[in-house]
Amino acid sequence: MSSSSSKLHLPADDSVLLLLTHSNLSTFSSDIRVSKQTSVEALKDKLWRKTGTSVAFMRLQLRDDTGAMIADLDHDDATLASYSPYDGYRLHIIDLDPSSITSGGWLEDTSLVEKYTISDEAYNNLDTNFRKFKEKMAFKNPTSDDKQQQSDKHMEELCANIKVGDRCEVEPGAKRGTVKFVGRAEALGRGFWVGVQYDEPLGKHDGMVKGIRFFECPQGHGAIVRPEKVKVGDYPERDPFEEEI
Repeated sequence: MSSSSSKLHLPADDSVLLLLTHSNLSTFSSDIRVSKQTSVEALKDKLWRKTGTSVAFMRLQLRDDTGAMIADLDHDDATLASYSPYDGYRLHIIDLDPSSITSGGWLEDTSLVEKYTISDEAYNNLDTNFRKFKEKMAFKNPTSDDKQQQSDKHMEELCANIKVGDRCEVEPGAKRGTVKFVGRAEALGRGFWVGVQYDEPLGKHDGMVKGIRFFECPQGHGAIVRPEKVKVGDYPERDPFEEEI
């Protein structure tokens, strides 16, 4: 086995799991597993990539799981093993750079970041903006409420041409009868409904549905349907004795 591949197979006790904290980032907390043979300088380089603190201005402290100070990692050439770390110990990063991107807390506190603002007039004059995009998408993909409003409006327009007393034909089945009710019936569902008294006993009730009297008709001749199923016009009663050709 080559020396390069053997380095990939470290002994089980060669690595240690440490908790990271940072002097300028009070909310920062992270775990890192690292080989004990890693030099302090290499460890700083790894932490620079993780926290943004420059290697030149980074000081490391090893603390136990109670927070008590164990050692300053002040020799860049020394290995982590020389400081006797254990799983659960804390590696505290101290950023000594006064101009560090982590100083002042602005990296954590978004209220310290200057916000870009634009007036409503200027925003509306943009060729493309999120508000216009939402309006366009709402037109293409109406919400369930929009769809219901459109359906209600369509049913209301249909009901405008349907009056109580009109002769009608109801689909499916081309069932003929007389319009007995037109309007909303919230107990049955949103929108508009048409009550019909069929000429023949093809219905389900006598005009009473869910304990509500919408109209009166012989039992088994009543039905309440959506207006799109009703066509009004010259639909006389069929002769029950008329033979089909």
